[in-house]
This record gives sequence, structure tokens and C-alpha cells, in this order.
Amino acid sequence: MTAESVWAALAEIPDPEIPTISLVDLGVVRDVAVEDDRVRVEFTPTFLGCPALEVMRDQMAESIRALGGEPDVQVILDDSWSTDRITPAGREKLRRSGFAPPAPREAAPPQLVQLQTAAFKCPYCGSTETRLENIFGPTPCRSIRYCAGCRQPFEQFKTI
Repeated sequence: MTAESVWAALAEIPDPEIPTISLVDLGVVRDVAVEDDRVRVEFTPTFLGCPALEVMRDQMAESIRALGGEPDVQVILDDSWSTDRITPAGREKLRRSGFAPPAPREAAPPQLVQLQTAAFKCPYCGSTETRLENIFGPTPCRSIRYCAGCRQPFEQFKTI
């Protein structure tokens, strides 16, 4: 068993809330270390109160056991997750499934880009004629937007 084989197995685990993206593509898996049959995985949830934290931990442990390893899955709470950790493949998977990926954080000072119109592309038609409908989506990391081009509502990942 190698770290690469563990990473590959973890890349097959879907996010419990958005199953079109894996835990690896979401960027919550931070590190994998293999020593003999013991496998240590460090992960940081998207936010500390994440209701899926135990589900993710159990899925990773089950995947490691299926490889023949003894899992040690650790939740890292002293470093917060950021939307910048979502892989390019993960951003594309989100877009294809109707979610607008988060805008990358810039080195510039933070802005209230979430409230701006025409700041986000519609994942269905690509129009930038979108508006914020509700800053509070189904989870703390998402908002609801509306596209004037195709008249579809969609979820926008907040930049965290």
C-alpha cells in the first residue's frame, strides 16, 4: 500500500452533501501518510460545524480498511479550509452539476464580491447577468443566485 493508492481511493469518495465532487477534489483531504499497514489521513472540513464530518471520517476509514490498512483519520481544526483548495477538476465538476464555483481569493484586500451583480457566471448558460437572490443557501458556504439570461436559479459557492 502506498500514499498514492490511498489518495486514489480517497478520490473516489463523494462529498456527502454534493456527491458530484470527491473529498479530494473538494480539498478537505490535507495529507496522507503510510507506514507499514497504518494509514494516517489528515482532513479539514469545510467549516467546523459541518454536519457531515463523521460521515466523511467513516467513509475514509472504510476506504482505507478496504485497501488492507489500519486507518488513523484525524480532523485538523487549527487550520481552516478555503475554497482555494478546490481542485481545477473539482471546480469543473461543480460547474457541470449546476453549481457556480467560488471565485479565487486574490492577494488584494477582501471585497464584498458576493453582493455584486455580473460577478459570477451562470453554470448553465455562461451569462454574467446574474444576481444574488439569497446570501444564505442550503449550507453556510453557498448562496442562491438567479440568471437573467436563462432564467435559472443556481447555487454559488461563497469564496472562503
